Amino acid sequence: QVQLVESGGGLVQPGGSLRLSCAASGFTFSTYVMNWYRQAPGKERELVATITSTDGSTNYADSVKGRFTISRDNPKNTVYLQMNSLKLEDTAVYYCHARHIIVRRLEYWGQGTQVTVSS
Repeated sequence: QVQLVESGGGLVQPGGSLRLSCAASGFTFSTYVMNWYRQAPGKERELVATITSTDGSTNYADSVKGRFTISRDNPKNTVYLQMNSLKLEDTAVYYCHARHIIVRRLEYWGQGTQVTVSS
């Protein structure tokens, strides 16, 4: 059974930090590109960060560049999102997403974790 389980969300003040984790099971983690998406109320889901399966190359949305860092630990089947200098507009539900490097129709979503930035 495939599972992506996010954790680490919560309430934080502007300028603060959070670290999200996504634990994967039920598939060969090292053969999947891992992504973090987010969806704010009334807005479309947007891609925040991507990390490849092989060389660990990363890519970020312009809105989070220099503040967020995506990383993965293949032996632990886990992907992380370190979020620093959080802003009010980072408030959203954050989703972990996996897509196979070759068979692109093979993709999975986590259930999401709420991140609220508020003073």
